[in-house]
Amino acid sequence: MYSLRNFALFFALVFSFLVCSAVGVAQNQEPLSSKDFVAWLYQLPRYPEKRDELIEEIRKRGIGFPLTDGMRSLVATKSGNDALLRRTLEEAERRRVNPTASALPSPAEGNELLERTRNVTLAAAGAMPDFIVKQSIRRSVAYGTTTNWIPQDTLSIAVGYRANQGEQYKLLTVNGVPAAEEVQESKDYSKYVKGATSSGVEYISALADIFKPESQAEFRMVDTDVIQGRRTVVYEYLVHKEQSQLTLSTGDTGASTIAGSQGRMWIDRELDRVLRFEQIATEIPNGFPITAASSLIDYDWVSINDRKYLLPFHSEILMTTAQPRFVMQSRNDVKFRGYQKFGAELKVVDEVGEDDEPSSRPQQTAKPKVETHPAQKPITEKPAAEKPVNATPTDDAPPPLKLKPPKPGN
Repeated sequence: MYSLRNFALFFALVFSFLVCSAVGVAQNQEPLSSKDFVAWLYQLPRYPEKRDELIEEIRKRGIGFPLTDGMRSLVATKSGNDALLRRTLEEAERRRVNPTASALPSPAEGNELLERTRNVTLAAAGAMPDFIVKQSIRRSVAYGTTTNWIPQDTLSIAVGYRANQGEQYKLLTVNGVPAAEEVQESKDYSKYVKGATSSGVEYISALADIFKPESQAEFRMVDTDVIQGRRTVVYEYLVHKEQSQLTLSTGDTGASTIAGSQGRMWIDRELDRVLRFEQIATEIPNGFPITAASSLIDYDWVSINDRKYLLPFHSEILMTTAQPRFVMQSRNDVKFRGYQKFGAELKVVDEVGEDDEPSSRPQQTAKPKVETHPAQKPITEKPAAEKPVNATPTDDAPPPLKLKPPKPGN
């Protein structure tokens, strides 16, 4: 009798524990309230490392409050206008308003999307035409890790891409003043200008390198987002230094090193193409002058020789270097315009005094003057309105497959 009573008491205690645990889990899965979110937010200035924890909570639980302009302003103030937190919060708001449209694909569908994108990206990289494009680069610097950016100058660069040679750069102007006549086209234009440059950033091959089997990249599906009005799935990736092809180099000394990389890519759910690509250098050797480096590249469809290709239209390059007496940060804001088919007699001629601030889309910008052989004609671009939506890519990549509509609650 005594043992039966003990057993009953033990069973009641276990049952109570399980009920309490289930209640606790259910409470933890409830959407973040505005009170809980603000409490997290106020910790960020003192404990910035908590940002990643907050982002994971938002992704797992969502938000249970409307995202007002006042809340956006508070987030910008307390987080230092952190881009990742802002984008995660905006997507959580879209998911709150329309849970079905903003739901993550199932793991199986996410893996299928990733594999289709891998195949399409590698095929497109191999079918890329030779082309030239003009870069407008606004350079800024900051001392220490303050991110208090001080404008430095604006460069105009002609970039030529050939499949058998990669990218070649030629400095055209500095603050609208034409470069010296002795300036030559080369892989690196840093010898003609002081400060950090964007030469060495492989805009065409960097993304494809991540998808190559030898990189052994590890992927994780983490969120959804909207880029250029397109629904995307966000993946985080990691490439260890031993398999990485990311090279960091300093223009002044010529020193270089291989680094690992991690970051995110935003994949169009319908076209199986990467619309945004982030790359952050990791495992940088101690003592190397560059202590941190990252790039963020946005891609859009442009016309070259009457065909559409997915190419960069904007990029931001961030770098931190250890100087003998201080730490220096640099930021290059790069915009691309005037994509043209590369020809033996074709060259970009910079217009001195022109507005070096291009629009956000290559197709909508004024094209640079073009000098051609008499037998050649400049290639003209079609209006930006011809953006392929729900259409097959035209850069010799395989046609995309469609994802099944996400089920509610997935």
